[in-house]
Amino acid sequence: MKKGILVMIDGIDGSGKGVVVKALADWALTQKMKIFDIRKYWKEKHTFPEPEEISNYDVIVSNEPTFAMVGQAIREEIVRENSRHYSAWTTAQAFSLDREILYRRVIIPALAQGKIIFQERGVTTSIIYQPIQDETLELEKIMALPGNKLALEHRPDLLIIAQVDPKEAMLRLAERDKKDNSIFEKLPFLEKIAERYAAPWFRELMESRGSEVAYLKTDKTVYDTIEESVALWKKFLKKHN
Repeated sequence: MKKGILVMIDGIDGSGKGVVVKALADWALTQKMKIFDIRKYWKEKHTFPEPEEISNYDVIVSNEPTFAMVGQAIREEIVRENSRHYSAWTTAQAFSLDREILYRRVIIPALAQGKIIFQERGVTTSIIYQPIQDETLELEKIMALPGNKLALEHRPDLLIIAQVDPKEAMLRLAERDKKDNSIFEKLPFLEKIAERYAAPWFRELMESRGSEVAYLKTDKTVYDTIEESVALWKKFLKKHN
């Protein structure tokens, strides 16, 4: 059976990750592929699909954190602006557990079935975010968490980093109809994580595990981002077919 392909799209908040994911999903539709959008499934059923529920689909569209179980708690409680102030270590553990469930229930079975997965965020987000949330938290400790270790063993085949100036990202976040009220959506924080995403060590870390890393500037029009996202994906497919 042909091994599946995991494409992960990451970047700072407001960098256009969602636009890239939609562009790739729309490309799949033009190829007459059947798409299972797990984000809709989570919001409707608040749980994870069984492997047989995705068996007839060609493409899985996913994101982290999830919208079920631990992921829902992350979104609604842990990373929300509130007076409870969860630690970076608590946050890292929660993301790792949510990730482990996602990989065991969906990602690993889907890859074994030969699916293409387009996923917004993932283990790379934890690698970038949590050490900035608390600079005393060692990267090695974060990467050793069970869910993170599992995700790195099944690293993305293609990692796309959406890049935009943090100030522009803040403007985009302010224009959103639905506000996430995330503790991470602050300019000083976004500036720090933008530097980490662009750092050579990060690229080397992922490439050393077998990921192909591509940087995509998203500071032009939405149409440009869509066009360049699909071109990047087609280039990857041509290279690996």
